[in-house]
Amino acid sequence: MQHFDHIVIGVGSMGSSTCYHLASRGTTVLGIDQFTVPHDQGAHGGQSRIIRKAYFEHSDYIPLLQRAYDNWNAIEKKTETKIYYETGLLYAGPKEHLLLNNIKESARLYNIPLESISAKKFPQFNFPADFEILFEPQSGFLLPDVAIRTYVTEAKKAGAHIHENEKLISWKLISGKVQVKTDKNEYSCNKIVFTAGPWSAQLIPNSSEHLKITRQVLVWVRPNNINDFKLGTFPCWLAVGKPFYGFPFIPQHISPGPEGIKLAFHFPGTITDPDHVNRKISEEDTNHILDFLKECIPGAYGDIIDAKTCLYSNTPDDHFVIDNLPDMEQNVCMAWGFSGHGFKFVSAVGEVLADLAMYGKTSLPIEFLNASRF
Repeated sequence: MQHFDHIVIGVGSMGSSTCYHLASRGTTVLGIDQFTVPHDQGAHGGQSRIIRKAYFEHSDYIPLLQRAYDNWNAIEKKTETKIYYETGLLYAGPKEHLLLNNIKESARLYNIPLESISAKKFPQFNFPADFEILFEPQSGFLLPDVAIRTYVTEAKKAGAHIHENEKLISWKLISGKVQVKTDKNEYSCNKIVFTAGPWSAQLIPNSSEHLKITRQVLVWVRPNNINDFKLGTFPCWLAVGKPFYGFPFIPQHISPGPEGIKLAFHFPGTITDPDHVNRKISEEDTNHILDFLKECIPGAYGDIIDAKTCLYSNTPDDHFVIDNLPDMEQNVCMAWGFSGHGFKFVSAVGEVLADLAMYGKTSLPIEFLNASRF
């Protein structure tokens, strides 16, 4: 039975970064994923993810987010690979809306640039006259597939073993070591790290009752005048209270994918089993998205050129869980329940999990994300 210092289960968003951070510190690492890496079966599929600093979900995320920005910059410089594109982020919603107030408070607490702007600055939008519009210039989007491939490549260079298309069957703790059985082999390690996304509930004790997996639909439309929505002209955006979000037109040379502008509904969809997701897109899935587009970004309204599904892993309070597993702290750590807003933290979560795997603790601020709160 081959032994490793650490085995990472799930080499997607958080797992790829964890493998990289562990391997770069000189530990022996095995990453195991049931699919190819990257893939479109879980949470990270869909071409792009927004990154922002004035965090309305909770201001305690911001120090961790600041570390994520630093780490994204570091991996880009190290590999000469562009992962982050700064477009700015437009927020729009009814005046005094709770989320807008939270955005402004986060910006105030951490001196994050945030502007109150006129609707005329981005005439592509047609929000109601009583909406407040804010603009955060130090925001934009990340390319998930590029990020994951980059982390996996660098992890392998540092000595990590990455096994694709290999499924975890069982794991157990025996004599202070973790024994892992897959559909292809058996291994052992000192500490196992779970970054299994929507499959976490199947693998991590006591997580299933606190984890709801939902099916989310992403839509791409092709506007008549692409120049109005191209990168450098049109920002990422988020309509609070609706709630919808979207991106500028991302050209093929930056990220292969649908040649349109992407938008989606940021609210938990229908509950699903990650092994049996309905991947077929219906009119019922897309009509409300198109209705919003016709009303608020009329110049982008047009035919759907593509639509895909991804999965949210939702916790009861919509906050992450990043912790050692209670009663197995010496041998198991985990990250799950990213609730549709986790990808921007990937570069920092990998560092946190490497700390937990090696030392059992981290200096980064994750106390509010502990597992014992449930």
